[in-house]
Amino acid sequence: MSRLCANCGRNLPRTSYTGNQYAKGEGFSRCASCVHGHASDVADAAPSDSGRYNNASLATFTAAALDSPFAAGAFRWVAKGRYTRGDRAGQAAVTKWFKTGTVFEEDYFTLDIKAVGKALEIVNRFNQLNIVDKAVKINVAQVWTSTPDSGPRWAGAKTLIEPFIQNYQKFNSNTGWTDTTRRWALVMQALSHFSYHVTGGMHVLCDIQGGIYQHEVVLSDPVILSRNRDYGVTDLGPQGISSFFSMHECNSYCRPHWTQPSNPVRYFQPKMGTSMLRHTASEARSKPHGTLALPTFAEEDEFIYESC
Repeated sequence: MSRLCANCGRNLPRTSYTGNQYAKGEGFSRCASCVHGHASDVADAAPSDSGRYNNASLATFTAAALDSPFAAGAFRWVAKGRYTRGDRAGQAAVTKWFKTGTVFEEDYFTLDIKAVGKALEIVNRFNQLNIVDKAVKINVAQVWTSTPDSGPRWAGAKTLIEPFIQNYQKFNSNTGWTDTTRRWALVMQALSHFSYHVTGGMHVLCDIQGGIYQHEVVLSDPVILSRNRDYGVTDLGPQGISSFFSMHECNSYCRPHWTQPSNPVRYFQPKMGTSMLRHTASEARSKPHGTLALPTFAEEDEFIYESC
């Protein structure tokens, strides 16, 4: 469902508004870009020891790969290609775009970039504790633009580009589901607990997924739960934080002094998939134990994306 931004006047999808702004209603909601600064005015997440970056300026994706995405998230398709210019030339890359179609403005990805920035802050602090023998890293996606010769459907389209992750698996979700069968799932659950502690109870890093490598664990598509629902439709707000901890059981990787909510309540049914909050925050408060609704091409031989 789209809505006109009360500030810039653009007709933008629900995903371009934070929960608080969307709840204000027609004529009052301001898009994330207007609240947090337009994408061109907001710097990407600063380089950090915990970031895994493109380190490239060009990537190529075949028409077959774009027509048949190998993976999908809650509301995006994922296709695999390769970097062709830069330090990662020859390595695998992925591109992610909305299931609703291609977009041509960076503003659609403002909240994604913001969530990655917060995740980097948290993971940097977690790595300093040396709880495990591998570093935890975050894929830092960037908004790239398809070149003009990519055909009428893709020319000028904006998508997220990031390095490919091998052995992809999911460790927990944004509603409190967690995989308790593997050691690294327990580590990631501790990371989620730590995120609440280190941010003074304001945020929870969750929906943790990625791959385990020899010397590091690489994560992608982080979800941030926040007290103010500042991170888009996957940010389930205070009720999400409460639900997450209603399912959380401390393990050997959690520290005894880490804080957590007292008497947390389960507002949302725990699900493995990423859940999106489609109703207002006031409605969520009135419906504990409710269930969230889950959102459940080729004219050229290849399509080339380059960094802006």
